[in-house]
Amino acid sequence: MELQERIAIAEAILFAAGEPVSLNRLSEAAGIDTETASKLIGQLERKYNVSDSGLRIVRLEDSYQITTRTEYAPFIKAALEIKRQTPLSQAAMEVLAAVAYNQPVTKAYVEQIRGVDSNSVVNSLAERGLIEEAGRLDLPGRPVTYRTTQAFLRSFGLNEIGQLPPFPDEEGQMRLDAQYEEYGI
Repeated sequence: MELQERIAIAEAILFAAGEPVSLNRLSEAAGIDTETASKLIGQLERKYNVSDSGLRIVRLEDSYQITTRTEYAPFIKAALEIKRQTPLSQAAMEVLAAVAYNQPVTKAYVEQIRGVDSNSVVNSLAERGLIEEAGRLDLPGRPVTYRTTQAFLRSFGLNEIGQLPPFPDEEGQMRLDAQYEEYGI
Protein backbone atom coordinates (compact mmCIF):
# COMPACT_ATOMS: atom_id res chain seq x y z
CA MET A 1 0.00 0.00 0.00
CA GLU A 2 1.41 3.42 -0.97
CA LEU A 3 1.85 6.29 1.49
CA GLN A 4 -0.78 8.48 -0.20
CA GLU A 5 -3.32 5.67 -0.03
CA ARG A 6 -2.60 5.15 3.69
CA ILE A 7 -3.04 8.88 4.33
CA ALA A 8 -6.32 8.81 2.39
CA ILE A 9 -7.54 5.83 4.44
CA ALA A 10 -6.73 7.59 7.74
CA GLU A 11 -8.41 10.76 6.50
CA ALA A 12 -11.53 8.84 5.40
CA ILE A 13 -11.80 7.08 8.77
CA LEU A 14 -11.48 10.35 10.72
CA PHE A 15 -13.95 12.13 8.45
CA ALA A 16 -16.57 9.36 8.49
CA ALA A 17 -16.36 8.86 12.26
CA GLY A 18 -17.56 12.38 13.02
CA GLU A 19 -16.17 11.98 16.53
CA PRO A 20 -12.72 11.45 18.04
CA VAL A 21 -11.03 8.19 17.00
CA SER A 22 -8.34 6.69 19.21
CA LEU A 23 -4.95 6.03 17.65
CA ASN A 24 -5.35 2.31 18.45
CA ARG A 25 -8.76 2.13 16.74
CA LEU A 26 -7.45 4.03 13.72
CA SER A 27 -4.40 1.80 13.33
CA GLU A 28 -6.50 -1.36 13.74
CA ALA A 29 -9.09 -0.22 11.18
CA ALA A 30 -6.41 0.84 8.69
CA GLY A 31 -4.37 -2.32 9.23
CA ILE A 32 -1.22 -0.46 10.29
CA ASP A 33 0.79 -0.10 13.49
CA THR A 34 0.18 2.84 15.84
CA GLU A 35 3.53 4.48 15.05
CA THR A 36 2.64 4.58 11.34
CA ALA A 37 -0.86 5.85 12.17
CA SER A 38 0.66 8.66 14.24
CA LYS A 39 2.93 9.63 11.32
CA LEU A 40 -0.05 9.61 8.94
CA ILE A 41 -1.94 11.95 11.25
CA GLY A 42 1.08 14.26 11.21
CA GLN A 43 1.01 14.20 7.39
CA LEU A 44 -2.69 15.10 7.45
CA GLU A 45 -2.05 17.96 9.87
CA ARG A 46 0.64 19.36 7.55
CA LYS A 47 -1.63 18.90 4.52
CA TYR A 48 -4.43 20.90 6.12
CA ASN A 49 -2.09 23.62 7.40
CA VAL A 50 -0.22 24.06 4.10
CA SER A 51 -3.33 24.26 1.97
CA ASP A 52 -5.09 26.77 4.27
CA SER A 53 -7.92 24.27 4.44
CA GLY A 54 -11.14 24.92 6.30
CA LEU A 55 -10.44 21.69 8.14
CA ARG A 56 -7.93 20.74 10.79
CA ILE A 57 -6.92 17.73 12.87
CA VAL A 58 -7.57 18.07 16.59
CA ARG A 59 -5.90 15.85 19.19
CA LEU A 60 -8.04 15.04 22.21
CA GLU A 61 -5.97 12.99 24.67
CA ASP A 62 -5.10 9.81 22.68
CA SER A 63 -7.73 10.41 19.98
CA TYR A 64 -7.94 12.50 16.83
CA GLN A 65 -10.78 14.19 14.99
CA ILE A 66 -11.26 16.19 11.81
CA THR A 67 -12.97 19.47 12.65
CA THR A 68 -13.59 22.77 10.93
CA ARG A 69 -11.44 25.76 11.76
CA THR A 70 -13.02 28.03 14.35
CA GLU A 71 -12.71 31.12 12.15
CA TYR A 72 -15.28 29.61 9.77
CA ALA A 73 -17.87 28.93 12.48
CA PRO A 74 -20.07 31.94 11.60
CA PHE A 75 -20.36 30.76 7.99
CA ILE A 76 -21.12 27.19 9.01
CA LYS A 77 -23.77 28.36 11.46
CA ALA A 78 -25.38 30.53 8.80
CA ALA A 79 -25.39 27.69 6.27
CA LEU A 80 -26.78 25.13 8.67
CA GLU A 81 -28.98 27.58 10.57
CA ILE A 82 -27.61 26.32 13.86
CA LYS A 83 -29.07 28.16 16.81
CA ARG A 84 -26.47 29.54 19.15
CA GLN A 85 -26.34 27.61 22.39
CA THR A 86 -26.84 29.61 25.50
CA PRO A 87 -23.62 30.34 27.37
CA LEU A 88 -22.88 28.40 30.52
CA SER A 89 -24.15 29.91 33.74
CA GLN A 90 -21.89 30.79 36.65
CA ALA A 91 -23.21 27.71 38.46
CA ALA A 92 -22.38 25.49 35.48
CA MET A 93 -18.84 26.91 35.29
CA GLU A 94 -18.38 26.27 39.04
CA VAL A 95 -19.53 22.65 38.67
CA LEU A 96 -17.31 22.14 35.60
CA ALA A 97 -14.31 23.50 37.50
CA ALA A 98 -15.03 21.23 40.47
CA VAL A 99 -15.32 18.19 38.21
CA ALA A 100 -12.35 19.06 35.97
CA TYR A 101 -9.90 19.69 38.79
CA ASN A 102 -11.01 16.82 41.05
CA GLN A 103 -12.36 14.12 38.73
CA PRO A 104 -13.87 11.67 39.17
CA VAL A 105 -16.26 13.25 41.71
CA THR A 106 -19.76 12.65 43.04
CA LYS A 107 -22.63 15.14 43.08
CA ALA A 108 -22.28 15.24 46.86
CA TYR A 109 -18.64 16.31 46.53
CA VAL A 110 -19.58 19.08 44.08
CA GLU A 111 -22.35 20.22 46.43
CA GLN A 112 -19.92 20.24 49.34
CA ILE A 113 -17.55 22.50 47.38
CA ARG A 114 -20.30 24.85 46.16
CA GLY A 115 -22.41 24.76 49.33
CA VAL A 116 -25.66 24.48 47.34
CA ASP A 117 -27.72 21.78 45.62
CA SER A 118 -26.09 21.07 42.25
CA ASN A 119 -28.26 18.22 40.99
CA SER A 120 -29.89 20.12 38.12
CA VAL A 121 -26.60 21.72 37.03
CA VAL A 122 -24.81 18.36 36.96
CA ASN A 123 -27.69 16.84 34.96
CA SER A 124 -27.65 19.79 32.53
CA LEU A 125 -23.90 19.47 31.95
CA ALA A 126 -24.30 15.72 31.37
CA GLU A 127 -27.08 16.42 28.81
CA ARG A 128 -24.79 18.86 27.01
CA GLY A 129 -22.10 16.17 26.92
CA LEU A 130 -19.54 18.18 28.91
CA ILE A 131 -19.43 15.67 31.77
CA GLU A 132 -20.25 11.97 31.91
CA GLU A 133 -20.62 9.15 34.38
CA ALA A 134 -17.26 7.68 35.32
CA GLY A 135 -18.57 4.77 37.39
CA ARG A 136 -19.91 4.18 40.86
CA LEU A 137 -18.23 4.20 44.24
CA ASP A 138 -18.29 1.08 46.38
CA LEU A 139 -20.10 2.88 49.20
CA PRO A 140 -23.65 2.67 50.53
CA GLY A 141 -26.03 3.90 47.86
CA ARG A 142 -23.33 3.33 45.19
CA PRO A 143 -23.05 7.05 44.24
CA VAL A 144 -22.27 7.91 40.62
CA THR A 145 -18.98 9.64 39.88
CA TYR A 146 -18.52 12.15 37.06
CA ARG A 147 -15.63 13.22 34.83
CA THR A 148 -15.19 15.65 31.95
CA THR A 149 -15.57 14.48 28.35
CA GLN A 150 -13.77 15.03 25.07
CA ALA A 151 -16.51 17.54 24.24
CA PHE A 152 -15.38 19.50 27.31
CA LEU A 153 -11.79 19.45 26.08
CA ARG A 154 -12.86 20.54 22.59
CA SER A 155 -15.12 23.30 23.95
CA PHE A 156 -12.33 24.78 26.04
CA GLY A 157 -9.60 24.31 23.41
CA LEU A 158 -7.65 21.72 25.39
CA ASN A 159 -5.87 18.63 24.10
CA GLU A 160 -5.84 16.95 27.50
CA ILE A 161 -7.00 17.67 31.03
CA GLY A 162 -3.41 18.37 32.09
CA GLN A 163 -3.56 21.61 30.11
CA LEU A 164 -5.95 23.19 32.59
CA PRO A 165 -4.39 26.26 34.17
CA PRO A 166 -2.89 25.52 37.57
CA PHE A 167 -5.24 25.94 40.47
CA PRO A 168 -4.24 29.09 42.38
CA ASP A 169 -2.36 28.35 45.58
CA GLU A 170 -2.74 30.28 48.78
CA GLU A 171 -0.11 32.78 47.60
CA GLY A 172 -2.16 33.55 44.46
CA GLN A 173 -5.33 34.25 46.44
CA MET A 174 -6.19 37.68 47.72
CA ARG A 175 -6.18 37.61 51.49
CA LEU A 176 -8.88 39.78 52.96
CA ASP A 177 -7.20 39.96 56.36
CA ALA A 178 -4.18 41.59 54.70
CA GLN A 179 -6.48 44.09 52.98
CA TYR A 180 -8.18 44.86 56.28
CA GLU A 181 -4.82 45.43 57.98
CA GLU A 182 -3.65 47.70 55.15
CA TYR A 183 -6.71 49.95 55.56
CA GLY A 184 -6.76 49.75 59.36
CA ILE A 185 -10.04 47.90 59.55
